[in-house]
Amino acid sequence: MAATKVSLKLLVDVRGQRVLFAEAGKDFVDFLFSIMSLPLGTVVRLLNKEGMLGSLGSLYESIEKLSDVYMQPFQDKDTLLKPKVLNYAATNLPSLLPNIESSKDSKHKGFYLCGSYNCRSYIAEDPEALCPQCRCNRMRSQVILAETEEKASSNSLSSSSTSASESEGGFVKGVVTYMVMDDLMVEPMSTISGIALLNRFNIKDIGILQEKTIKIGMDEASCEIA
Repeated sequence: MAATKVSLKLLVDVRGQRVLFAEAGKDFVDFLFSIMSLPLGTVVRLLNKEGMLGSLGSLYESIEKLSDVYMQPFQDKDTLLKPKVLNYAATNLPSLLPNIESSKDSKHKGFYLCGSYNCRSYIAEDPEALCPQCRCNRMRSQVILAETEEKASSNSLSSSSTSASESEGGFVKGVVTYMVMDDLMVEPMSTISGIALLNRFNIKDIGILQEKTIKIGMDEASCEIA
């Protein structure tokens, strides 16, 4: 069952009374990215992200800039950036928003053939589709789409992490931690990015920094996208 609360670690400047950034795991980033699978992704794109008020423009830009290395296999960023319909195709997302009727179920996007060996002329994305050839079997024999060599290499942090991530669901891989800014800019966390951020905030004394863990639930998430 999907979690109803997720944890965030905040790095707080005690002296300046400000949050520098949040250290977030896969669950929270998956939730943020799922916001863009609503028609909001199309709205942001059409209204021009630079002119957007609030944080949606920043979130849109984060997904644009995020390398495909951090995306789950068979998840396309265009699903988020250019959604055609309501899309909750990613599984195991935190339940931080009220249930929304979706035109797609909660399964990974896949490709299916008819169960009959003699019917191999059609491919469907819906395993419940009726085979147009024999008209008696469902298209439930799943096939794997082979990626080009270039796509496959850019999609994998390593062969072991790729196979493990396929069972995780969601949008991003859980092998790294992500840094989330107050304007919802998201990027993979690293030592270099952390030091650069401290310099940007002109932090000279790390003794004024404090780590604080908070819980994000449905109430906070609803405010996040308002």
